[in-house]
Amino acid sequence: MSKQSVQGTADQHGGHGSLKSYVIGFVLSLVFTIIPILALENGWLDSDKRIIIYLTAALFQFIVQLFFFMHLKEEDKPRYNLMSLLLGLFIVFLIVIGSIWIMMYNMVAL
Repeated sequence: MSKQSVQGTADQHGGHGSLKSYVIGFVLSLVFTIIPILALENGWLDSDKRIIIYLTAALFQFIVQLFFFMHLKEEDKPRYNLMSLLLGLFIVFLIVIGSIWIMMYNMVAL
């Protein structure tokens, strides 16, 4: 394979993130991991507020992973990765909500 064809292939698929982008994503991931650990270990908050901290940190961790490591913002049109992600999230949401609904309203007839 010639150097020109390899370069053309790289241009077509787009580049990945820079080292700066990966380092920023890694540091943000560490921050959003350390915050809930510190809240748990030091007993800073009661259990209700701690759960909110965990869920908020998990949401931000998910967003950081999408943008810094999965390169969701760098995708060209049509946005197949975004559509696949949304479909997957919908399926997971449907399974979880359906399972909770079945467990709550599953009454065995006597």
